[in-house]
Amino acid sequence: MPYQQIINDIYHQIKSGGNIGLAASYIPELDRVDDERFGVHLITCDRQEFGTGDRYVKFSIQSIAKVLSLCLAYKLLGAKVWERVGVEPSGSSFNSLIQLEYDNGIPRNPFINGGALVVADMLVSAFKEPEKEFLQFIHDINGNTAINYNKSIAESEKAVGYRNIAICNFIKSYNNIYNSPQRVLDFYFTMCSLQMTCQELAQSFLFFADDNFRNVHGQQIVNLSQAKRMNALMQTCGFYDESGEFSFTVGLPGKSGVGGGIITIFPDKYSIAVWSPKLNTKGNSYRGIKFLELFTTRTESSIF
Repeated sequence: MPYQQIINDIYHQIKSGGNIGLAASYIPELDRVDDERFGVHLITCDRQEFGTGDRYVKFSIQSIAKVLSLCLAYKLLGAKVWERVGVEPSGSSFNSLIQLEYDNGIPRNPFINGGALVVADMLVSAFKEPEKEFLQFIHDINGNTAINYNKSIAESEKAVGYRNIAICNFIKSYNNIYNSPQRVLDFYFTMCSLQMTCQELAQSFLFFADDNFRNVHGQQIVNLSQAKRMNALMQTCGFYDESGEFSFTVGLPGKSGVGGGIITIFPDKYSIAVWSPKLNTKGNSYRGIKFLELFTTRTESSIF
């Protein structure tokens, strides 16, 4: 498959068109990012790499980190994770309070904000220094110790994170947050500030595509059963209330973040990361979604 030529063709096609949407201005530090940035990086399971554009520029992966925090909690706790968070698509906004009340404080899935806060609470319970342990987990997966949090972005989110503060306290009222909401929120905001390039993001998720689910050192990260469920959650819940549309048009499991990043997995083939900061009305990268739709059509990539 001539991946490099296909990537170049689609990249230039999209770049020459409109760049619709808005950056995540409700987080001040993200609003300062150049919204014309656009990068793509693909890594195959046999470690060939292809890409173009701003693929080596670091950006905040935001909600994409929720997949990795869930992965760590799942490794530690196994099926007990699902006693406190569901596995169903939400069908509503990622920061909805209404659905939480209807479901008695059990978040519909681990990728909406409420679910990610419950997973963060699990890691706060498991580790004395969850920020340090989570970052070490990322380094173990990626093999790159230069990956780190962006403290300015974390502080920026804390300063305006009123909805997340409300969600965390609301879940606490249902006894589904065990630790101090402030401690859980501190870890959550720090976790979401994790910065990577497109190349680093594609590398970090490649183990989901590898048939033995191994990291760069050949160590197994998750077992077959866990990988099956994680990929299923990315397929059905990875793009909030646009997950069905993404599955329909792209046909691969993945996860988005309001920093404009998207990671997508083609099992046994590759992982591909796209970054473009302007978001559509659902909070997903406009150019990123468009690129992946055209790319999977051109390469005939789909799990279906």
